[in-house]
Amino acid sequence: MLIVLVACLAVVAAKLQNDPAGQQIVIFKQKTEEPIGIMTTSAGAPIDTIDATVTLNSPLIFNEYFMDSLTHLVRERIPERLVHAKAGGAFGYFEVTHDITSICKAKLFSQVGKRTPIAARFSPVVVERGGIDTSRDARGFALKFYTEDGNFDIVGFNTPMYVYKDPLLFATFVRAQKRNPATNLIDGNMLWDFLTLRSESLHMFMLVFGDRGIPDGYRHMPGFGIHTFQVVNDFGDKHFVRFHFIPEAGIKNLRSEQARKIAGVDPDYATRDLYNAIGNGNFPSWKVSIQVLTQEEVESAGFDVFDVTKVLPLNRYPLRPLGRFVLNKNPINYFAEIEQLAFNPANLVPGILGGPDKVFEARRLAYRDAQYYRLGSNFNKIPVNCPIQTKPLIYNRDGVAPVKDNERDTPNYYPNTFNGPVPYKEKYRASLIQIYQDDPNNFEQARDLYDNEMTTDERSRLVENILYSLGGAATFLQDRAVKLFTIIHPNLGHRIAEGLAVNRTITKFDWDD
Repeated sequence: MLIVLVACLAVVAAKLQNDPAGQQIVIFKQKTEEPIGIMTTSAGAPIDTIDATVTLNSPLIFNEYFMDSLTHLVRERIPERLVHAKAGGAFGYFEVTHDITSICKAKLFSQVGKRTPIAARFSPVVVERGGIDTSRDARGFALKFYTEDGNFDIVGFNTPMYVYKDPLLFATFVRAQKRNPATNLIDGNMLWDFLTLRSESLHMFMLVFGDRGIPDGYRHMPGFGIHTFQVVNDFGDKHFVRFHFIPEAGIKNLRSEQARKIAGVDPDYATRDLYNAIGNGNFPSWKVSIQVLTQEEVESAGFDVFDVTKVLPLNRYPLRPLGRFVLNKNPINYFAEIEQLAFNPANLVPGILGGPDKVFEARRLAYRDAQYYRLGSNFNKIPVNCPIQTKPLIYNRDGVAPVKDNERDTPNYYPNTFNGPVPYKEKYRASLIQIYQDDPNNFEQARDLYDNEMTTDERSRLVENILYSLGGAATFLQDRAVKLFTIIHPNLGHRIAEGLAVNRTITKFDWDD
């Protein structure tokens, strides 16, 4: 019996040693050995033991520790993100492994072996800040490159395509997935009303409802830039690229039942897994590749290569290796470094002009506006958002903290004759191409996804997961969905119709089955 007890204790001890997330506060104690210093107020005044211990029988308003902590507590929350509210994140570096200077002059790609610091944030789209990591949902895959020309952000997804082509639909898409304003519950009728009214969304949602809908942690999740970015070389020559990020540890996903069980015991599964992997020195890494098109290939493609609801076929535009990125540093303080990590597709650098599509244009506004609302007009002066490899020289002043040195005593208007900062002149200036975008139609690609990319078992699970969601929706929405899925592929529509017919005969759920 004693031997068994000792063995059990040894297993527990070993588990604790391999659990940096669960043991973070214990590790801190081991590193510091004794209290790190004397408590102070936020203004820096030392706090007496009596003031920090008891307030009974003494005036509360004269106890600055009490006043400082209580009034701060009720102000500790900032607005959570409308979407992508819950997340895991980390820091590391991007390393160039292949030369692409012939197509892009961005300094972060300037030579093989060059490393650029990065920050990464991974997040379910719909889940609220206190929700679960194993929801059936698309995921955000956002990267911030701290380059010597300023920050470059790729605000991507774990799917190679997006939901809609017209950004006018953003508010509709978000509200349809959020809580019903009357019941405060997630409502399948709202989701399926959107999906069946905007059928281009079904291409991405076939992945969400398929085997790729629940990643097995962020370390095994791929990422995609979703937009076709315009880039230029030193001579102003144009090329167009899509970014792909493939985990070197392999892509892994969870089945629905696995995900539900995990959610019941560890709602922070993916966040914990990422933190522990990095804490144990098992640094996650991704291969970075690009699909490359010339302007002639854009014009002769036969479809809108800037349509974010579509993929660029790999057989026509094969992947070209670019580099890899590694995450090797956990955040020291989650709120400061991950919650305040602010992305903006408008964060571009010379050589990368962004996407000419309307969704990219709308995101340039929406992300900036969201950060202003959440973090204030000086969000780029929050340390995690600062362009750490260059000193910004700007004419912006004042506003809600942090303002840092508030640009000191330099002139605060441009142009001026008093030696304030001046713009540079680009020798071969390029601008985004102008494009015409037709109405969305991606049924052909959705059909190809079902017919050629999914195995027989994957198709069965896709149908099962669609029925799990669609089964509770109104009958007219079910009928509308069946028509659209039949257009995508007759077999898919038939199987969903059959499943719904069976479901409609069920009058009672037995949750013990």
